[in-house]
Amino acid sequence: MSTAETSRFVRLRVELVVEVDDRDELIKAALRRVASDREMPQEERAHVENAVTEDTAEALAYLVEPFDLVSGVPGVELQQASWSSEPIVYDPDSPDWGIDDDDVDEDGDDDEVGRAGGIG
Repeated sequence: MSTAETSRFVRLRVELVVEVDDRDELIKAALRRVASDREMPQEERAHVENAVTEDTAEALAYLVEPFDLVSGVPGVELQQASWSSEPIVYDPDSPDWGIDDDDVDEDGDDDEVGRAGGIG
C-alpha cells in the first residue's frame, strides 16, 4: 500500500491505571480548574463541582486533557478526543486481571464507561 493509499488519520488508544494517594488534593485541583473556566455556564458549574467532589474518577477525568498529550507532537493535529475514567479493583498479580479486561464485553465490543469529553 502506498502512502497515498493509507489514511492520514490514526486512532491512538492509551490506557492508564493511576493510584490516587491524596483524594483531597485531587479534588482541590479539579475545583480550581472548574473555577478558572470562564466559559462554563453557572448552572453547569454547580453540577461539575458536585461531580468532582463526590467522585475521584470524575475529578481525574476533569483534569486530564487529551490535547496536552499530542499538542507538542510535530506534524499532528488533534481531530477528536474522548476519554473516560472509573474506579477499578487493581491487582496486577492476579491471573484474572488485565489492563483491557473492563473494555470488552461478552460480545467483544468495546464499551466506553464513565465521563467522556470531546474535541472537534
